[in-house]
Amino acid sequence: MSTSTDETAKSAADPAGISGAAIRAGDRSFLGLSRGAGILVLAVMAAIAAFLVWKAIPSLQVDSANFLTEQSWLPDQTPSVFGIAVLAFGTFVTAVIAMLIAVPIGFGIALFIAYYARPKFGKALGFIVDLLAAVPSIIFGLWGLYNFMPAVTSFAEWLTEYLGWIPIFANDKQLWTKSLLMAGLVLAIMVLPTVSAISREVFLQVPRMHIEASLALGATRWEMIKMAVFPFSRPGMISAAMLGLGRALGETIAVALILSAVFEVNTHITEPGGNSFAANIALKWGEAGEVGRSALIASGLVLFLITLAVNMIARWIIARRKEFSGAN
Repeated sequence: MSTSTDETAKSAADPAGISGAAIRAGDRSFLGLSRGAGILVLAVMAAIAAFLVWKAIPSLQVDSANFLTEQSWLPDQTPSVFGIAVLAFGTFVTAVIAMLIAVPIGFGIALFIAYYARPKFGKALGFIVDLLAAVPSIIFGLWGLYNFMPAVTSFAEWLTEYLGWIPIFANDKQLWTKSLLMAGLVLAIMVLPTVSAISREVFLQVPRMHIEASLALGATRWEMIKMAVFPFSRPGMISAAMLGLGRALGETIAVALILSAVFEVNTHITEPGGNSFAANIALKWGEAGEVGRSALIASGLVLFLITLAVNMIARWIIARRKEFSGAN
C-alpha cells in the first residue's frame, strides 16, 4: 500500500518521468551558463573600456587645450590642440531632434499595427517596418544626401522665414543644407523602424484578459490603450526609445554624409555646421597621425561613456517604479 502511494506521489511530482536529480542538474547547468554569459558580457565591456583608456592617454597628455571645452580639432599640429565641445554638441542636438520625431511616430505606428489595423494589413505593415530596420546606414545616408535633403530644404527655409525670431531657427548664412536639422531628420527616419518594431512586439504581449476586461467595462479603444496597454508596456517602450537613442548617438556614415565639414558649435540648426563623435572618427581616421588617432579614440571613449550612462539612466527609470519593473 505504501509502495503504491509513493509511486503515485512520485508520478504526480514528476509527470514527465524526469528524476528530481536530473532537474536539479539541469538547473545548475543553466545557472552556470547564465552566470557565465553575464560575466563574459561584463568582461568584454571592461576590456573595451580599458583599451579605449589605454589608447587615449597619450593624446590627452600632449593636449594643450581643455579637452572638454575646446572647439577646434588639430591634434597632429605642434602644440596639439583639440577638444570635444563641437562633437558633443552636434551629437546631442541631432539625437534630440531624431528622438523628438521618431519616438511619438514610432509608438503611433506600433499602436496602429497592433490594435487598429486589420490583421492581414497589420502583418504586412509590420513586415515592412522590420525590413526598414535592417536597411544599412549607408543607404540611408546616400538617400538623405541626394533625395531627402533637397526635398526638405524648403521646409528649413520655411522655419527660418516664419520662426527665425527663435534663435535656433535663425539663418544668417542663407544656406539650408548640410545642417544639424537635416542630420537629425535623417536620423529620425533611421531610428523610427527600430522604435516601432520593438514597441509593436511589446504591445502585442499585453495579456488578452487585460484588454478584454477593459473593453467589457465600457472603455473605448483609446481608453483601453491608456488603462491596459501603456501600464503593462511601459518598460518595453522605454527600452525601445533607449535603443533608438543608442543608434542615433552612434550613427556614423549617414551623419558623415549629411553634415558639413565645418568644425564649430553652431546653435542655428538650419545653418551648415556641426559634427558628431562617430562621424568625426570616420572622416578623420584615415588622415590622422599617431596623436590624431589617439585623440579620435579619446573621443570614442567619451561616446562609450555617454552611451553607458544613457543605458544606466534607462534602467534606473524602470527600476525606481515598481509598476515599471513588474514587481507588482
